[in-house]
Amino acid sequence: MTAPLMPAEWTPHERTWMAYPPPNDTFGERGEEDLERARRAWLEVARTIAKHEPVTMVVDPGDEHEARAQCGDAIDVVIHQLNDAWMRDIGPSFAFDGDELVAVDWTFNGWGAQNWAAYDEDARIGRFVAEQAGARVVDSPLVNEGGGIHVDGEGTVLLTRTVQLDPGRNPGWSAEEVEAELARTIGATTPIWFDRGLRRDYEEFGTRGHVDIIAAFAGPGKVLVHDQRDPKHHDHRISEALKQRLAGATDAAGRPIEIIEVPAPRQLRDEHGWVDWSYINHYVCNGAVILCAFDDPRDEEAAAILQRCYPDHRIELVDARDIFAFGGGIHCITQQQPARR
Repeated sequence: MTAPLMPAEWTPHERTWMAYPPPNDTFGERGEEDLERARRAWLEVARTIAKHEPVTMVVDPGDEHEARAQCGDAIDVVIHQLNDAWMRDIGPSFAFDGDELVAVDWTFNGWGAQNWAAYDEDARIGRFVAEQAGARVVDSPLVNEGGGIHVDGEGTVLLTRTVQLDPGRNPGWSAEEVEAELARTIGATTPIWFDRGLRRDYEEFGTRGHVDIIAAFAGPGKVLVHDQRDPKHHDHRISEALKQRLAGATDAAGRPIEIIEVPAPRQLRDEHGWVDWSYINHYVCNGAVILCAFDDPRDEEAAAILQRCYPDHRIELVDARDIFAFGGGIHCITQQQPARR
């Protein structure tokens, strides 16, 4: 019996899934400017993707009227209770078992049962999205989030030791047990482990090291790497360690990894400290790459690198500063549903 295989993000999609920011401790209460700011940022991403493929927005029942008015005809709306709005993490990871679309429903516990995270409703979103998509559910006991993995569609997966081996997520699990579960659920037979993620991701509201902000596949054997070039920034050493880990690494097909360095934005700090702004946290949809922009001199440089990686795609720069201010990026708020074969 063969395992399901999760396709690469650049393969054709049927649609993109997102979640409408609900009132909570992160976004603020209804009527407050922070919540409205979050919703504007999420909707800008949704509308940009909707130019290229269908988008479905999961909306909390209390926000249905406003969300439908904001989404209009361009974005589909479905209703389910929400705690938060990071669809990459609360949604399922889609894969194919032969020609059958399946949805891996990871166990979700609020990024390691962090004391600020409410997740009783979000833990049910994976199964809800699977049902809406008409996909068979593959349950997994592994506490994992979509932002904690990145695949090439051929059996290689990028991940970090501080996520899947986090005692708050999977106490007692060994790396070998995690690898076996990833092989069973998404066909990932060749893991490439990084030691950690970016510095800010370990602060109070971080994920403890999601990989989709530091490294991402951009084709077979090609990995985009967050390159913090300024030695004053704490992430400079982390970037160097990422490149050292990939040097000499091979993928599931035995290819050596080609490292594609993507410079971090020049801005180093904001009012809260060292920024974790990253162009790696982009989203590849049908015919376009939705790329984080920061009103930074390196926005266009990053766009040019992504254009070389995806010559048949349009690079869409979308201001992601407000999304990062709430704790993530464009990849974090999107989840692809691959097109059926």
